[in-house]
Amino acid sequence: MDIQPTLFLQSRRKIGFFFPDVVIKETHNDTLVITEHQVESGAFIADHAYKKPAELTMEVGFAAGALVDLVNGLPFMPQADSDPKELYRQMLDLQQSRIPVEVITGKRIYKNMLLQTISVTTDKLTEYVLNATLTLREIIITQPTMLQAADKKNMTQGVSTSSVQNTGSKNELPVSKPA
Repeated sequence: MDIQPTLFLQSRRKIGFFFPDVVIKETHNDTLVITEHQVESGAFIADHAYKKPAELTMEVGFAAGALVDLVNGLPFMPQADSDPKELYRQMLDLQQSRIPVEVITGKRIYKNMLLQTISVTTDKLTEYVLNATLTLREIIITQPTMLQAADKKNMTQGVSTSSVQNTGSKNELPVSKPA
């Protein structure tokens, strides 16, 4: 496999505030989990499915002096002209901060990704560069819904009193008198 085009015709990939000089490999994983339940005499039925958070593995390289964005207000400040050791430390800081980042790849833009795994390899060929395999995982951020609870005066039974629920409209029926 010839990686020369990969080295010289690199599109702009981004991992948070880091711009790798070379991306050797990207692996995108999107998984749908289909639940199965055994019924009757051993047959399995599938009645539900849900999507797991996306995972991305990138094998990247940074040369000495890789440019990164400067962003105010973050606990880590990636700096331009960083040596590989400093870039590695900044990646560890990003991982430690647990701040979701945007990742731009050749196939997709990911929002809300956390840097799950950083694997750095150093050998005689990569002594003066940062060669890393990064695993990022999507976090799914939800918006909570506020529900109205029962008034305190109506909570005579403590925790067993349920909150106010919308059960639809009700129609009054006339009361029939016993004969």
